[in-house]
Amino acid sequence: MKSFSKLFLCSVIAFAAACAPKHVEVPLLDERGLDAVIAERKGIERIDAAMSVVFEKKDSEMFGDAVLDITRSGDLHLKVYSLGILGMDLSSIKGVVKSTPRLDKDKTVILTQGLRDSLFWWDLQDYAIREEGDYLVMQNDTRSVWLDRKSLLPGKQRINFGDGKQLTVMYDSPVRQGGIWYQSKMRIELQRYAVTLTVTEISFQKDM
Repeated sequence: MKSFSKLFLCSVIAFAAACAPKHVEVPLLDERGLDAVIAERKGIERIDAAMSVVFEKKDSEMFGDAVLDITRSGDLHLKVYSLGILGMDLSSIKGVVKSTPRLDKDKTVILTQGLRDSLFWWDLQDYAIREEGDYLVMQNDTRSVWLDRKSLLPGKQRINFGDGKQLTVMYDSPVRQGGIWYQSKMRIELQRYAVTLTVTEISFQKDM
């Protein structure tokens, strides 16, 4: 009986250990330098991703699953499903946006420029770097990206528009795919809207 109890207890401990969340150790990339981290991403021309998505407006929320392919130039195709039914189909080709159903301006900006700049965070032109606490900040006239000093992954991004509006992106949950570390959770906010994206699958397509 004692042997059975001991065996049962060991099984419970082993089961609990297997179910426990696994901590992801993010490498200390600052030893390689920011230039090296950006250089390994420079060749990425397209990102394909599957994501869970939460749309928020004031006190309401809508949940869904999304499939996205997006290029560095900003061309994209986004499909959002709810309970397996296609609820949104959006495309943007050379700045021409088509969507079903029709979206207002702020939501369109979040799902086009917001998505593009969130995923291709390293693609800034004419930027300077400054230090701010635990972060290095890449900044140009319209965008600021806060990078964690240790991992050199983005923690926050802000995009300024000519009309005075600001789009904010908050990042979390680092994951590695294809040798590239990325933040798998992004929350994009603009005015009264917010969209939270959690990446479940992703692939980075480099220029050949």
